[in-house]
Amino acid sequence: MAEGSEGKSSNLSAGQASAAMSYATDITHRYPTFRDEPFKTVHNWLEGKRYDDGADSLWRINDGLYDLEEFARIHPGGAEWIQWTKGTDITEAFETHHIGQRAEQMLPKFYVRQATQPRNVRFTFHEHGFYRTLKRRIREQLGRVDPAPKEQSRRILDALIGAVLVTAYLAVRHESFAIGLICAICVNATIIAAHNFLHQRDNWRMYAFNIAFLSYREWRVSHVISHHLFPNSVLDMEISAFEPFLCYLPWADLKNSFQRYGSWFYGPFIYGSIFLSEYLKRLMDSVSQGKNRFRLDDLIPFFLPAFMYATNPDRIGVILQMWLFVVLIASFLFGLIGLSAGHHHPKALHSGDLFPHDIDFGLYQMATIVERKGVEGSLLKVLTTFGDHYLHHLFPTLDHAILPQLNGVFLATCDQFGVGKRHSSWFSQYIAQNLQLARVHAKQYQPQASHSKLPKSKTGRVYNDESASGKSL
Repeated sequence: MAEGSEGKSSNLSAGQASAAMSYATDITHRYPTFRDEPFKTVHNWLEGKRYDDGADSLWRINDGLYDLEEFARIHPGGAEWIQWTKGTDITEAFETHHIGQRAEQMLPKFYVRQATQPRNVRFTFHEHGFYRTLKRRIREQLGRVDPAPKEQSRRILDALIGAVLVTAYLAVRHESFAIGLICAICVNATIIAAHNFLHQRDNWRMYAFNIAFLSYREWRVSHVISHHLFPNSVLDMEISAFEPFLCYLPWADLKNSFQRYGSWFYGPFIYGSIFLSEYLKRLMDSVSQGKNRFRLDDLIPFFLPAFMYATNPDRIGVILQMWLFVVLIASFLFGLIGLSAGHHHPKALHSGDLFPHDIDFGLYQMATIVERKGVEGSLLKVLTTFGDHYLHHLFPTLDHAILPQLNGVFLATCDQFGVGKRHSSWFSQYIAQNLQLARVHAKQYQPQASHSKLPKSKTGRVYNDESASGKSL
């Protein structure tokens, strides 16, 4: 039978079961502790990971344990990345967040001892596998990348913040919900564009993500550390957080008929509740645990109504109505765009499906994505719709603005390893998301065939080194 972590079971056919000797159905050996808690927070997710990862209150990278306590204070990306992950296995985060070799060269200074148990996650990072091969080539290509487009990313976000303020003022001044709708669109676009910056080292633009009750700090756990590193899996908080209402994993014992098909009707209401529910969840967690989960930046959501009041002090009733309207509509748009951005599709691999038990990290990432068409070539569209999903997942700290310059290297490596991109239209993505919610039968991993010719980088180089096998998993 296929190897799986202890917990839910996938619905395998007899043929699949007999052919599954070298296949797994989950990326972990052990079902995540606290995953099925009714009240899911980033704090109990991290606590469960500490229990499962065998890091002994240190930081685990591959099979080594390291003490990064003192280094956290001078970490170039910001101290919180390290502080939050103490006691966990950070192998995937270390690999994806450090494209250069400096961090790897520094590691021996902080080495304590070898771990006493195998890694819980099955992903491999073989030197000549897909991900490490691509990473070496991306590292080389970055030396030739023009960094100037990154300034355009900053200007776009700054302009969106300005648009939020202008439309918020006009919506209240004219008591116009039509203008309020435009403001909500701008708020949603601002939050998604700010997502580009919360992946990067600490910077002031990441705070724009908090404009409507989300928290960049908690998203660095639930999105960056959980979803990005373990998409569509039992470790993905962007799947478990929506259960039992939206059940994306193809587990027959996870969802009944109402859950499988009712989402067509109640799904939009869940989208509209995302922003407020996240804030309320932090409040409830603070009360129930007796710990303050709020920081000063959690006051940012109240900047918008304060601005509305400062510019229209005699319209408090209109301000409250308009603010609530803007937040709810922006939340709906965020859910509509985000939950169909690139993962929840019957063609995408999910926990419960069959895949090689020692699958390469990069090949797993490729298998979990279906790219949305129609945003290529426009940085504004990419920034505000979670575009360029493949390269962004593989190298999340890179600004979206420079990803097009890396596409040639990426496609050449995909071609060499016999994998390619999957694409779907906007409308098809929305339909496919609901089909995935209804799916209860496992499928077997089949990489998307590459249809590209070996593209050349700007230097004219074609990548086809002998060291990396196109058959490798």
